[in-house]
Order: sequence, then C-alpha cells, then structure tokens
Amino acid sequence: MSKNVTNELLLENLKAIRGEIKTLVERIGRVENRLAAVEGHLGVIIQRDLERNAEIDGLATRLDRIERRLDLAESPAE
Repeated sequence: MSKNVTNELLLENLKAIRGEIKTLVERIGRVENRLAAVEGHLGVIIQRDLERNAEIDGLATRLDRIERRLDLAESPAE
C-alpha cells in the first residue's frame, strides 16, 4: 500500500461511500413500496379468481340439477 494515504483522503472516500449507501437505501425503500403494491394487487386478483371459481361451481351445480330434472343428463356408461 502507498504511504501517501492521508486522513483527508480516507474521510473523502468514506463520505462518498456513505452517500452511495444512502442512495441505495432510498432506492431499496422505493422498491419495497412498489413490491408491496404489486402484492396488494395480486391479492385482489387471486380473491376475484376464487370468487369466479365459486360462481362457476355454483352454475355447474345448477346446470347438473336442471339436466337431471329435464332428464338430459348423460348416463355414466355413455
């Protein structure tokens, strides 16, 4: 290592590193906020999908019941 390293030079480098760390921390905070928003939207999408699946299941049950009443249901052997 060089013996020309001064306290001022070290201090200058440490300040630069501190500034870069501050910038990275701010960017990570923004990324975390965006990720939280994406997770919230994904939760809404999943909930809507579950509701639609439940609605489709209900319609399938109703259709089966109607087909049986009208004697339209296929026999299991067919």
